[in-house]
Amino acid sequence: MKAASLMASSPDVSQRSLPNVIIIYADDLGYGDLECYGAKNVLTPAVNGLASDGILFNNAYAVAATSTPSRYSLLTGEYAWRKEGTDVAAGDAAMIINPNQYTLADVFKNTGYRTSVIGKWHLGLGAETGKQDWNAPLPTHPGDLGFDYSYIMAATADRVPCVFIENGMVADYDPSAPIEVSYSKPFPGELLGCDHPELLYNLKPTHEHDKAIVNGISRFGYMKGGGRALWKDENIADSIACHAIEFINKNKNTPFFMYLATNDVHVPRFPHDRFRGKNPMGLRGDAIVQFDWTVGQVVSALKNLGIYDNTLIILSSDNGPVLDDGYDDRAEELLNGHSPTRGLRGNKYSAFEGGTRIPFIVSWPNGIKGGRKSDALISQIDLIRSLGELIGARIPKGSAPDSENYIGAILGCDTLGRDWVVEQSYNHTLSVRDREWKFIEPNNGPAGIPWIPEVESGNSTEPQLYYLKNDEYEKVNCAKDNKEKVIEFMDILKKLRKM
Repeated sequence: MKAASLMASSPDVSQRSLPNVIIIYADDLGYGDLECYGAKNVLTPAVNGLASDGILFNNAYAVAATSTPSRYSLLTGEYAWRKEGTDVAAGDAAMIINPNQYTLADVFKNTGYRTSVIGKWHLGLGAETGKQDWNAPLPTHPGDLGFDYSYIMAATADRVPCVFIENGMVADYDPSAPIEVSYSKPFPGELLGCDHPELLYNLKPTHEHDKAIVNGISRFGYMKGGGRALWKDENIADSIACHAIEFINKNKNTPFFMYLATNDVHVPRFPHDRFRGKNPMGLRGDAIVQFDWTVGQVVSALKNLGIYDNTLIILSSDNGPVLDDGYDDRAEELLNGHSPTRGLRGNKYSAFEGGTRIPFIVSWPNGIKGGRKSDALISQIDLIRSLGELIGARIPKGSAPDSENYIGAILGCDTLGRDWVVEQSYNHTLSVRDREWKFIEPNNGPAGIPWIPEVESGNSTEPQLYYLKNDEYEKVNCAKDNKEKVIEFMDILKKLRKM
């Protein structure tokens, strides 16, 4: 169905101009981490406001239980397990999306939108892994993937290089402190967290994360130099919000698309002082409050410019939550009754529901009726074709091979959504979930995540089948009594893998 006819079919959207589109993509934010999803001990008024103005989805899924593959799939419409090199990327990874691939940014750019990516990238930069010259313009960056403007972190906050990169060059570059990065060996004279714990005055690691020291926090990988370009963790949210608002202000008179990827909830969690002590959950809870502040800043900017009502905002997360992911911030100890997964089994990395079921809120006052909840089955894999349909984009043959058009479900016209979604765990174990059942394929992986054994992986040598309609928390494996259903799901995966 063409965008115009889809809009005409809904009395809420007819005769409206096409919207600005912002995807606010949180990092490691769980299905139960927001107040509007029933969170305890943390207030998220800005996100609550989006939910009041829009639709809150109860059955929405990231494509994978880890960051890089989810982001790859969202931007390309291709399951990450189809492509090698899409696992969690190091900070010096080469650009994972090929410039020849048609991306979500291309969809908007080629339909007349101004496009931007601001915040966490984690999809590689440059032409060759480990060979980037961080002191010069990078040969490949988001500008080659349809983004008119980019202000990004290369990977995650716990990985070097600890600098922002603006339009392919290190922001606020300091020529007196040339940057060197390695993930194989340290640089002579570099002080490491594993050797100098007394220098870790902001956060100390619980496992791994004990190499390069930046801002009193040790990281993955080795780094030398940076000078004034080095970030301070407590200012990351401010920097992301500031650049997002600047882009909005500059493009207020033209349709724009923004992929706004925040860092707050991902380790190392080190929010600004003004967000400290806002709840009883310590740094992780304060980081959620800081994320909510970023949402509020963006919404306020849109309202002040008079363009909020015609801006479609999709707020979601790249995967499920994790507590101890390498730093001693007492996240698990200070839960105080809060459940980041809203009681779901598993966490980030896992094949269980806690790994990939995520918050998903859609707001567009001009286009949809607000204050609703939807049980439609939604996957982020479909954003590229769904949003393309909304704005009347033409997508080249062969692009976004796994994405389908579910704009009706996203706008609340369709209450069912997909027949099934596919989920990927940390070790490429695939699961299929339909509206009633969840199947996890058998594999030989360990019961716990290797680096966090207390987190259930969902791995088993036996097929797993859960009747989510009555067993949302995946307690009873009923595969042996429902062999036909198991075969049905196995056939789905078999056909997908042959495509």
